[in-house]
Amino acid sequence: MASLGLQRLAGATTSSSSLSPASYLALGTTLGLTLAYLLRAHTLSSPLSHNKTIILAPSPAPSPTHPYPPSSLPGARRVPTPYGTIQAYEFGPPQGPKVLLLPGIGTPVLALGDLARSLASGGHRVMMFDLFGRGYSDGVGDLPYDARLYVSQILLVLASSPLAWTGGDAFHLVGYSLGGGLAVEFARWFGGLVRSLVLVAGGGLIRKDRHVGWRSRVLYSRGWLPEGWLERLVEGRIRPSRGREGAGDEVEKEGRGGGGRHPGKDSDANGGKGWDSTVLSKTGGVTVADVMEWQIAEHRGFVKAFMSSIRYAPIYDRREEWRELGRMLEERRRGEGAVGLRGGKVLLVLGKTDTVIVRDELIEDAKATLGEEAVEVVEIDAGHELVFTHGEDVAAAAVEFWRSIGAN
Repeated sequence: MASLGLQRLAGATTSSSSLSPASYLALGTTLGLTLAYLLRAHTLSSPLSHNKTIILAPSPAPSPTHPYPPSSLPGARRVPTPYGTIQAYEFGPPQGPKVLLLPGIGTPVLALGDLARSLASGGHRVMMFDLFGRGYSDGVGDLPYDARLYVSQILLVLASSPLAWTGGDAFHLVGYSLGGGLAVEFARWFGGLVRSLVLVAGGGLIRKDRHVGWRSRVLYSRGWLPEGWLERLVEGRIRPSRGREGAGDEVEKEGRGGGGRHPGKDSDANGGKGWDSTVLSKTGGVTVADVMEWQIAEHRGFVKAFMSSIRYAPIYDRREEWRELGRMLEERRRGEGAVGLRGGKVLLVLGKTDTVIVRDELIEDAKATLGEEAVEVVEIDAGHELVFTHGEDVAAAAVEFWRSIGAN
């Protein structure tokens, strides 16, 4: 089509006797430059440079007073991959049942420390990692932060272990918040690997039409405003403010209601009372605000990762994907010989006062997509921060679920 257009243009010009030699020269130069650009941009372009596709994470800080010292979790290792380097942790008895933990959208895996330590002290082998663009994991500059990227990251981390994390019924999968939505995505593709599935205040079924207001729709849109402007606006929106509660919460990522049972519109920027000041672990005084401020200031890929995850990750209205998992669970309950997903059930661990993952809505939607018999629920007297403040209780609920389905 391009060559045909050039022929027509050339034909039109040559048919005119009024063009001077200078005009022909100008036309030829224009056509030549245009053709050179097209060839350079589309035909002769080289693959993207590795350095241009990776947004380097901050270097691990040795100071014990840092918001996220790598020494805060045992078994740290760096995992180099084509997408960038991943910060991973693995600890607990090598022969113990394996558990993979997936974190939320805003906080690094440090936030799951109490849950991980509780499981490890109970005899489990625990592995977890910072998602791309968070904590000490590099950001990905040329790909959307969608289920494909995150599932690939999970597989890369599994392959990095000196122990075998593959095969039938290989490990329990526990996902928190965004990590819950990612856990469902992974399980529906690799259900044979997953011994059981536990979703702690898990995303994936948030009702977008009810919990995302017009401000967030504009901020996380594409093409309405320059991307650089949007990044600055989102950075200001998620940055914790010491003078107001809940400004820098994970809520932005998932959208939220204004109060547990009676959610309201446009409250997706409000993390809920006390969120920013929530301490991430009983072993230290680091708060959500401390870690968020550090990531915004020091990790050039954090805001990009946050925005792209809102746009593309499995957070909202993934009913069809959950239905697919529901069909897999039903096969297990019928005893049709499929490996993985023991008992054909999923455990939902929910906070009674969570305004991000509205309890009644998730229970209703999970049963509608996975099946009534596929869903078990444990409620904890906490908000969306339940995995930070009640890590031991979450661990106990998971262990009891594993025992009940014969998967401990």
